[in-house]
Amino acid sequence: MKKILLLGSGKIGRTIASFLSSTDYQVTVADINQEELNRLKKRVPNVHKAVRMNAENRTELVEAMSKNDAVLSALSFRFNPLIAEVALERGLSYFDLTEDVETTRRVREIATQAKEGQIFMPQCGLAPGFISVVAKYLTQGYEKLDTVHMRVGALPEFPSNIMKYNLTWSTDGLINEYCNPCEAIHEGERQEVLPLEGHEEFSLDGIRYEAFNTSGGLGTLCETFDGKVRELNYRTIRYPGHRELMAFLLDELRLSQRRELLKDILESAIPITYQDVVVVFSSVTGWKDGRYVQTSDARKIYMQRVDNTPWSAIQITTAAGICAAVDLHMLGKLPAKGFVRQEDIAFPDFIENRFGKYYATS
Repeated sequence: MKKILLLGSGKIGRTIASFLSSTDYQVTVADINQEELNRLKKRVPNVHKAVRMNAENRTELVEAMSKNDAVLSALSFRFNPLIAEVALERGLSYFDLTEDVETTRRVREIATQAKEGQIFMPQCGLAPGFISVVAKYLTQGYEKLDTVHMRVGALPEFPSNIMKYNLTWSTDGLINEYCNPCEAIHEGERQEVLPLEGHEEFSLDGIRYEAFNTSGGLGTLCETFDGKVRELNYRTIRYPGHRELMAFLLDELRLSQRRELLKDILESAIPITYQDVVVVFSSVTGWKDGRYVQTSDARKIYMQRVDNTPWSAIQITTAAGICAAVDLHMLGKLPAKGFVRQEDIAFPDFIENRFGKYYATS
């Protein structure tokens, strides 16, 4: 039985713990928040242990990682560099959900010292995460690529406020995406573009959406496709009108410079919902057999019950991403050492995996 240390027992952590504990993994969950741990023990009674621990304390991290095979971070990105450092020292493989570009760069530096059989794999969620897996898969068979576009959104199934949005995951991560510079390839050149720009609208299944630039969703794809594609970009999907209101808050009221205040406002005024839908759309254009063609993948994942427990769509998709990555590592289907990109996962391996299968329900 493989032993996993999971750091974080919040919305996503609980789902990861449930998915892994229901199979052949022995999962110890650690968090500084005792209320969250108590909530986890009620919802995931088959978890091996739930312990109180401070992820900013190196000594406590060392102790918690002993006798485990891998560590998974479902914490805010700011904790992850230290967790990765301790994982390196203790010989554990490391996985996280970060969308933060600088955090991933630091984890990559740490991974250069990995031991044989030890991998460091950040960005294992939805976007970055699954979207990179499916986008890379769509590029197969092209003689020459032109564009690679990725669009992802976690949306309320029943929008009822003027923002047409509800909080579904980390508020810190959401603010990061809306405020930080975004990577892209334009006319064959890697560049940074502004968040909230690149606005577009499209329809899927008769529903109108908008999309715009946000930070972090590309993961390492700019590097992977550098010199191989004319245009590569990632945009977040929302219902029409949301971007304009966020631009007012972030730019006109300058709340992008007062992120703690913005977080307080959002968490005080915008309710959490578990009745959500995750929209994933990726398209690739290029030349096959001398013809300019397009290949696309579109899917929607809704909240559902797993083992008689209800989970939101963002909980399911994020947890499925990291659980599948861990499982494929344990099965020997990923590179055996060092830094591993999301696009290193073969799409058939992912979608046929016992955890990745949740993406096949679209």
